[in-house]
Amino acid sequence: MPKDILVVDDQPGIRMLLQDILENAGFRVTLAETGKEGMEKIYEASYDLLILDYKLPIMDGPEMLRRLEKEKISLPVIVMTGMAEQVRDETLQFSLVEEVFAKPFNVQDISGFVGKVI
Repeated sequence: MPKDILVVDDQPGIRMLLQDILENAGFRVTLAETGKEGMEKIYEASYDLLILDYKLPIMDGPEMLRRLEKEKISLPVIVMTGMAEQVRDETLQFSLVEEVFAKPFNVQDISGFVGKVI
Protein backbone atom coordinates (compact mmCIF):
# COMPACT_ATOMS: atom_id res chain seq x y z
CA MET A 1 0.00 0.00 0.00
CA PRO A 2 1.47 3.39 -0.94
CA LYS A 3 2.66 5.74 1.79
CA ASP A 4 1.13 9.21 2.03
CA ILE A 5 3.29 12.33 2.03
CA LEU A 6 2.17 15.91 2.68
CA VAL A 7 4.32 18.59 1.01
CA VAL A 8 3.89 22.12 2.41
CA ASP A 9 5.75 24.78 0.41
CA ASP A 10 4.72 28.20 -0.87
CA GLN A 11 6.69 27.83 -4.12
CA PRO A 12 4.57 26.11 -6.82
CA GLY A 13 7.67 24.87 -8.69
CA ILE A 14 9.03 23.08 -5.62
CA ARG A 15 5.63 21.55 -4.82
CA MET A 16 5.28 20.20 -8.37
CA LEU A 17 8.88 18.95 -8.50
CA LEU A 18 8.50 17.06 -5.22
CA GLN A 19 5.13 15.70 -6.30
CA ASP A 20 6.64 14.36 -9.55
CA ILE A 21 9.68 12.82 -7.81
CA LEU A 22 7.70 11.21 -5.01
CA GLU A 23 4.79 9.95 -7.10
CA ASN A 24 7.27 8.38 -9.53
CA ALA A 25 8.82 6.64 -6.50
CA GLY A 26 5.39 5.18 -5.64
CA PHE A 27 4.18 7.55 -2.91
CA ARG A 28 0.83 9.33 -2.72
CA VAL A 29 1.38 13.08 -2.44
CA THR A 30 -0.87 15.83 -1.09
CA LEU A 31 0.13 19.48 -1.52
CA ALA A 32 -0.42 22.58 0.62
CA GLU A 33 0.75 26.14 0.07
CA THR A 34 0.70 27.55 3.62
CA GLY A 35 1.25 26.22 7.13
CA LYS A 36 -2.41 26.89 7.91
CA GLU A 37 -3.50 24.83 4.90
CA GLY A 38 -1.00 22.12 5.89
CA MET A 39 -2.48 21.88 9.39
CA GLU A 40 -5.99 21.61 7.92
CA LYS A 41 -4.84 18.71 5.71
CA ILE A 42 -3.26 16.98 8.74
CA TYR A 43 -6.57 17.27 10.62
CA GLU A 44 -8.44 15.78 7.62
CA ALA A 45 -6.21 12.78 6.87
CA SER A 46 -3.21 10.88 8.18
CA TYR A 47 0.22 11.05 6.58
CA ASP A 48 3.38 8.98 6.85
CA LEU A 49 5.68 11.98 6.27
CA LEU A 50 5.56 15.77 6.18
CA ILE A 51 7.95 17.69 3.93
CA LEU A 52 7.83 21.22 5.28
CA ASP A 53 9.27 24.51 4.07
CA TYR A 54 10.76 26.55 6.92
CA LYS A 55 9.56 29.92 5.66
CA LEU A 56 5.84 30.00 4.86
CA PRO A 57 3.11 32.64 4.74
CA ILE A 58 0.38 32.75 7.42
CA MET A 59 1.96 30.03 9.63
CA ASP A 60 5.67 29.27 9.20
CA GLY A 61 7.40 25.92 9.56
CA PRO A 62 8.50 26.34 13.21
CA GLU A 63 4.98 27.41 14.24
CA MET A 64 3.55 24.36 12.48
CA LEU A 65 6.08 22.11 14.27
CA ARG A 66 5.17 23.66 17.64
CA ARG A 67 1.47 22.97 16.98
CA LEU A 68 2.11 19.37 15.95
CA GLU A 69 4.12 18.73 19.12
CA LYS A 70 1.61 20.54 21.35
CA GLU A 71 -1.25 18.51 19.87
CA LYS A 72 0.78 15.29 20.16
CA ILE A 73 0.57 14.57 16.43
CA SER A 74 3.33 12.10 15.69
CA LEU A 75 4.58 12.57 12.16
CA PRO A 76 8.15 12.42 10.81
CA VAL A 77 9.15 15.74 9.23
CA ILE A 78 11.76 16.79 6.68
CA VAL A 79 12.34 20.54 6.75
CA MET A 80 13.54 22.39 3.63
CA THR A 81 15.03 25.86 3.74
CA GLY A 82 17.24 28.27 1.89
CA MET A 83 18.92 29.02 5.22
CA ALA A 84 19.85 25.51 6.34
CA GLU A 85 23.01 26.49 8.21
CA GLN A 86 21.29 29.26 10.18
CA VAL A 87 18.24 27.22 11.23
CA ARG A 88 19.56 23.62 11.40
CA ASP A 89 20.18 23.53 15.18
CA GLU A 90 16.93 25.30 16.06
CA THR A 91 14.92 23.06 13.72
CA LEU A 92 16.47 19.78 14.87
CA GLN A 93 15.37 20.58 18.45
CA PHE A 94 11.84 19.59 17.41
CA SER A 95 11.39 15.89 18.12
CA LEU A 96 9.48 15.31 14.87
CA VAL A 97 12.24 16.62 12.58
CA GLU A 98 14.27 13.88 10.91
CA GLU A 99 16.46 16.09 8.70
CA VAL A 100 16.95 19.61 7.35
CA PHE A 101 17.62 19.93 3.61
CA ALA A 102 19.03 23.07 2.03
CA LYS A 103 17.30 24.57 -0.99
CA PRO A 104 18.10 24.07 -3.78
CA PHE A 105 18.14 20.39 -2.91
CA ASN A 106 19.48 17.36 -4.71
CA VAL A 107 16.55 15.30 -6.02
CA GLN A 108 18.29 11.96 -5.34
CA ASP A 109 19.15 13.02 -1.77
CA ILE A 110 15.52 13.85 -0.98
CA SER A 111 13.99 10.74 -2.52
CA GLY A 112 16.66 8.52 -0.96
CA PHE A 113 16.09 10.01 2.48
CA VAL A 114 12.29 9.70 2.16
CA GLY A 115 12.74 6.01 1.39
CA LYS A 116 14.73 5.57 4.62
CA VAL A 117 12.27 7.47 6.82
CA ILE A 118 9.06 5.73 5.71
